[in-house]
Amino acid sequence: METKKETENGIAKKKALFVEGAIAPDFIAESIAKHQSKTGIGAHDIFLGQVRADEIDGKTVTGIAYTAYEEMAHEKMHEIREDLFGKYDLSCMHIYHSLGEVAVGEICLFVFVSSPHRKAVFEALHELVERIKKELPVFGKELFGDDSYAWKVNK
Repeated sequence: METKKETENGIAKKKALFVEGAIAPDFIAESIAKHQSKTGIGAHDIFLGQVRADEIDGKTVTGIAYTAYEEMAHEKMHEIREDLFGKYDLSCMHIYHSLGEVAVGEICLFVFVSSPHRKAVFEALHELVERIKKELPVFGKELFGDDSYAWKVNK
């Protein structure tokens, strides 16, 4: 029988969090395909964050350069994971956030939650994405074509 929380020798596995640059569509597809062998899972929910070409003060965003307090972000993400695994009947949870420059149209956040049942994934994914945006020390510098920038404000 699979354990509720992804573990290795009874210890919660440390999950990857940051990816350098954009998150490739092939990586997303492979991540989903790997779960076909996990037959206790009945539902998946996925969130993909994509860089928008927003207009700010008459300038159009061409990309975002992401930075983070990585150690603090890993600690906070561990806390969020523990909270959500305690609150919802989840089989697994994967979070990948870009660091470095990501162009408009590219994926910068990939969140993938699985459970035996759909209600848990719907609720958990919504809470997870909101907490990532509010609690993780990740910062985005919106880049413009004229080499200027503005610090991103999450909405």
